Amino acid sequence: MLVTGKAQLRSTLRKVRRDHVDALPAATRSLLFLRPPRPVADLIADGAIVGLYYPTQYEAPARAYAQWLYENGRRIALPWFADRGSAMQFREWRDPWEDAGLEDGPFGRQPDSAAELVTPAALFVPLLGFTARCERLGQGAGHYDRWLAERPAALPLGLAWDCQLVDHLPVEPHDIPLRGVITPTRFYERA
Repeated sequence: MLVTGKAQLRSTLRKVRRDHVDALPAATRSLLFLRPPRPVADLIADGAIVGLYYPTQYEAPARAYAQWLYENGRRIALPWFADRGSAMQFREWRDPWEDAGLEDGPFGRQPDSAAELVTPAALFVPLLGFTARCERLGQGAGHYDRWLAERPAALPLGLAWDCQLVDHLPVEPHDIPLRGVITPTRFYERA
C-alpha cells in the first residue's frame, strides 16, 4: 500500500479496517479477542490497573479483555476526558459487563466523574495501523502518546485486526512505540 501523508494514510486504513470488519461473520467476530494471549497476560501483574478503551464499531474489541483481566485479579480503567481540550486521564471501570457507571464523553463512552481516578500500569491502545516493529498510527489527536510520554514505566500494548499491519509508518519523535500488538492470529513484540 503506497500512501503519502498521515491524513491520507488514516483515511485509507479506516476504510481497510471497516471493509475487513464488515466482511467478518458475526459468529467469527464473537470468537476473537476473548482473552489476552498467555505471554501478554504474564506481562501484567496480579492486582495491576489495566487501561483499555471502549471500542467503536470497527476497532478491535477490548471488552472481553476487560472482563477476563477483571476476573483474573486486575482492575480496569477507561480513558476519561473533562472536555475535548482536556488531557486524557483514566477512571476505574467498576463493572466491565455492564455500562452502568459509564456516560457519553467527548470521544465516546467513559466512566462517570464519580469513578476513581487511577493510573494504569498497562495500557491497551486502539490504533488505525501498526508495523511489525510495533510502531502505531492512531487517530491523530496524540492523547495516548502524550499520556505514555509522561509515564514511561507503563506497558503499552495494541489491539488490532490483521489487516491493519503495514510495512512502514511515518514515525515522528513524539510517537511512542508499543511493547507489542495483538491481532487475532499473532502477537507482535518489539525487540
